[in-house]
Amino acid sequence: MKIKWLGHASFLIESEGLRIITDPYLPEEVNLPPIEESTDIVIRSSDTDTAHGFIDTLPQGYQLVTATEIVDTGARVGRLEINAVWSQESLIHKEVVRDNAMYRFQLEGINVTHMGDIGNPLTESQLAALEGTDLLFALAGGPPTIELDDLQTAIDAIRPGVVIPMHFRIPGPKFFMQPVTDLTDRYPAAQVSWLNGSEFEITKESFPREFQIIVLEPALGNPSDPA
Repeated sequence: MKIKWLGHASFLIESEGLRIITDPYLPEEVNLPPIEESTDIVIRSSDTDTAHGFIDTLPQGYQLVTATEIVDTGARVGRLEINAVWSQESLIHKEVVRDNAMYRFQLEGINVTHMGDIGNPLTESQLAALEGTDLLFALAGGPPTIELDDLQTAIDAIRPGVVIPMHFRIPGPKFFMQPVTDLTDRYPAAQVSWLNGSEFEITKESFPREFQIIVLEPALGNPSDPA
């Protein structure tokens, strides 16, 4: 499985002959270059948040899954089965609270979960629905998404083998997000890998034996803007 962080909450995942893009964004809102990668499947956490569900820059030819629409039913796109877990934006930091959903799927025997845009502590039922996650794309920028204390509690409960931070402060976005070090400093240095690039490959056989946070650089950052 090849994983490439495009920026914000958007990743390109290549595996088993499929190309999957998660949570594509509106360039003008996030102040990052447009996503123009071709893909087979687009999964977005909602269709109401253009920072997590804007598809107009993507070349046609993909199948679209909106996680909020499959919470009760799940979805199958070809051989890929996708399940979603209902969530919401922050009840504290947002004046208008929109629904969104976390989502999960399996590739090459690796259970992958994307946290979407959740803004609140995970409930017992949400945690139960994410049980068995091997690789977690985690919201690491703090409010108005999930507080870092609550994120750490969720990581401890879900117990993924790998966490890939997303949605943290990088050059480009003008709205405030905390730096990723606010998360990584909570863990021993041996549990954090800083990759000099936006992508890496992982297999079930090469999966870390001990918990690991893998920090990527955004492929579509704006290096001219300070982080």
